[in-house]
Amino acid sequence: MNKKAMVITYGCQMNVNDSAKIKAQLTKQGYEITENLKDSDLVFINTCTVREGASKKVYGKLGELKTLKKTKKDMIVGVTGCLAQEKKDEILKRAPHVNLVLGNQNIYQIPEYLSKLENDEIKHVVLVDNEDELPPRLDADFDSNFSGCVSITYGCDNFCTYCIVPYVRGRERSVPVKDIITDINNLLKKGYKEIILLGQNVNSYGKGLTNGENFAKLLKEISKIEGKFRLRFMSPHPKDFTDDVIESIIADERISRNIHLPLQAGSTSVLKKMNRGYTKEDYLKLVEKLRSKIKNIALTTDIIVGFPYETEEDFKDTLDVVEKARYENAYMFMYSKRDETPAATMEKQVSEAEKKDRLQRLIEVQTRITKEESNKYLNKEIEILVEGLSPRNKEMYIGRTDSNKVVIFKGDETLIGKFATVKINEANTWTLYGELI
Repeated sequence: MNKKAMVITYGCQMNVNDSAKIKAQLTKQGYEITENLKDSDLVFINTCTVREGASKKVYGKLGELKTLKKTKKDMIVGVTGCLAQEKKDEILKRAPHVNLVLGNQNIYQIPEYLSKLENDEIKHVVLVDNEDELPPRLDADFDSNFSGCVSITYGCDNFCTYCIVPYVRGRERSVPVKDIITDINNLLKKGYKEIILLGQNVNSYGKGLTNGENFAKLLKEISKIEGKFRLRFMSPHPKDFTDDVIESIIADERISRNIHLPLQAGSTSVLKKMNRGYTKEDYLKLVEKLRSKIKNIALTTDIIVGFPYETEEDFKDTLDVVEKARYENAYMFMYSKRDETPAATMEKQVSEAEKKDRLQRLIEVQTRITKEESNKYLNKEIEILVEGLSPRNKEMYIGRTDSNKVVIFKGDETLIGKFATVKINEANTWTLYGELI
């Protein structure tokens, strides 16, 4: 019988990328990837530890697997990701049925230790080393047949006071330009039409390299690649968004005009406590510069409400930035304590009730702005990358604009994974509706 494996992913796009690499390795080991937990002979959970809720989900899933493993005694359970890196001892204590605990840097060792587990040579493996080294380049099996990711940096040097990432993913390391170009060319040869460059802070790219490489130069090298494709990157840090990066974006229309520019907070006082490295005024100047220089730019962002010491006036500063920046979308969260971060022990923690109230008010403002920004697409002819059938209406197809707006339209399956032009005739808050041109 064919062995079946399931990979469950929590957290950021970096984890999605790592899961794609895990799937490729498991496939080479003879496993068929499945979405059915009960059919699985092996389950890997790729974990997140950015927010407390993510950790609870992981332990809940491990409890479910403990029950399942009572009837499937040979099932192999693996845990990787940031929670595995941070809480390796706790995981084994709370879930002794776990066989593999691997750090982010160690997923390339899956085949080696999986064979030992399958042959009963070992029962448990814990590997969370090498967090300050570049991992080997690995092939990846992405869920999408047209959108693939390439990691250009690993780790982070920013040490935002709310964030655990530098402690679990290590200090920032940059992948050599030639390796990135090779990865992109390999994806394009496979037929991918969208390439996403990944890093905790992509525009500080170049650390650890010796030939003066930086993010602007990397974009210029990628622009030398011929062919029709779309290039995205996430996430840049506002303090490192230099003029040469802007010029590199302007120079190549294939580089997406959707810029994800994390704000986190609009108050200079709160930004200082977050250790973000910029002020409210710095951020708004950057927004103004981006809008003046890059035609058809679409900004998105991340925002945390209820950070320690945040007052009502601080929160109003955040609302002010949102009104002025005019984001097309925003990922909005209440502050959540993470152990071993400076913010977790700060005084004047904001109450849950106040955080919920501020989040709701922020959502209301951003939803209005998103709707207003969507209306700008009406009656325009726009190029989209077609993703497939609409999940809600099987007679319609779904695609995304360069600005990452979802478009629903009538089409056929021959368009999937290709670029098409549509005219927008209806704009809802989150979705555009159009017709093929």
